[in-house]
Amino acid sequence: MIRKALIASGLLALASSANAAEPYGRNVTLKEAKAVAAAAEAEAAKTGVAVTITVVEPNGAPVLVWKMDGASYSAPEVSRRKAETATAYRRPTKAFQDAVKGGNLNAISNGALAIEGGELLMVEGRIVGAVGVAGATPEQDGVLARAGAAAVK
Repeated sequence: MIRKALIASGLLALASSANAAEPYGRNVTLKEAKAVAAAAEAEAAKTGVAVTITVVEPNGAPVLVWKMDGASYSAPEVSRRKAETATAYRRPTKAFQDAVKGGNLNAISNGALAIEGGELLMVEGRIVGAVGVAGATPEQDGVLARAGAAAVK
């Protein structure tokens, strides 16, 4: 009986610590997604590049796809994949790009997109979604994605 109680309390403690460590929060709202896209577009306008900005929920489901006039036809797909990679692997896509540049091809063995431009959207220390930007250079996409991510608090 005591053993069962200890096991049950141990499982309860494990469950509570797992919940406390849960990295994902609520879903990003459409209002927040629009603010992310507007901030990224404003930064893109300063540099004269045309990109597509995709905002996804923590599970990778799209909330908003924002294609600027003149953005390439491939940009929506690439921006979506960047956002999905960031939220699925809980890190910016630049981490994968850097790993591949360093010779670690294992970083992309599970389908992660190793191109800068995917950033997490964080609220109160939890992931509420991600933004992916595509259409400029990877470095420019990263700057724009970070500008967009900064719009969510």
